[in-house]
Amino acid sequence: MANSSIRSAGVVGGGLVGSAWAIVFARAGVLVRVFDASEDIRRSAPARIRASLEDMAKAGLVEGVDAICSRVTVVESLPAAVSDVDYVQESVFERVEEKRAVSEAIGTLIRDDAIVGSSSSGIPASAFTEHAPRRERFLIAHPVNPPHLVPLVELVPASWTDPAILPWLRAAMEALGQAPIVVKREIEGFILNRLQGALLREAWALFEEGYASAADIDLTVSHGLGLRWSFMGPFETIDLNAPGGVDDYARRLGPLYQSIAQSRSNPHPWSPELIERARLERRAALGQDELPERSAWRDRRLMALVAHRRSQPSG
Repeated sequence: MANSSIRSAGVVGGGLVGSAWAIVFARAGVLVRVFDASEDIRRSAPARIRASLEDMAKAGLVEGVDAICSRVTVVESLPAAVSDVDYVQESVFERVEEKRAVSEAIGTLIRDDAIVGSSSSGIPASAFTEHAPRRERFLIAHPVNPPHLVPLVELVPASWTDPAILPWLRAAMEALGQAPIVVKREIEGFILNRLQGALLREAWALFEEGYASAADIDLTVSHGLGLRWSFMGPFETIDLNAPGGVDDYARRLGPLYQSIAQSRSNPHPWSPELIERARLERRAALGQDELPERSAWRDRRLMALVAHRRSQPSG
């Protein structure tokens, strides 16, 4: 692994996340082979990838859509996708049994020096790679959806993952334009979903207890917390929110946050009745048939935000 770049990649699972990963690789000049067990997905993937790239071109995020598309090949078998590539991004459904089966199949096909990252959102690699051939080459590479617009990637090793892979893959992901972090050991949900889960827990509780509507809770994040969080994390945010920095903030507001945390000491599942209340409010605001159009709107807004961030000095 002397060369810290990915020159060829296989994507296993060609749905929304897999197609987005293909864009990540191909726009950086990497030759990509995409495979999905579903013939329908294999057939639709090229059009999905091209449509996303054309939107990105309109936002000024990529040039040469035809050239990028030419670097993506949809193949008809797993061996064709993963044999003799530098890196494999596995993006199949988030089920342990399916990930275990595909990991064991991939492990028999890859080169000895290839690396396999899984797009798992919360299932650790140790749950499905223990019996995979070449298991030391596997780890989690969890993206944020859609990864071609949101660059964070969580790199999470299993206990048997070759430790030399982490610095290599971090540098390789940075070269692709991603923003990788290293999670030093396995933890349920990794970092992003644990942070998101803490916010969701409070959002559901406030909604359940009638303090605010779902729409107003969303507004609090999109027009409040989210504006700062789009370019700063929680530690930098509080460091700048008190005259003396992070320790001053902790002295001033630490007791408040401790009291809030203690008030939520008995978490319980989101009940079917609570979920139905949220569903009714969301579907009144956005019809079921409007979800795909709104998702496309989300992606265009992300493209505009990415374009704006590129135009600003880095922090």
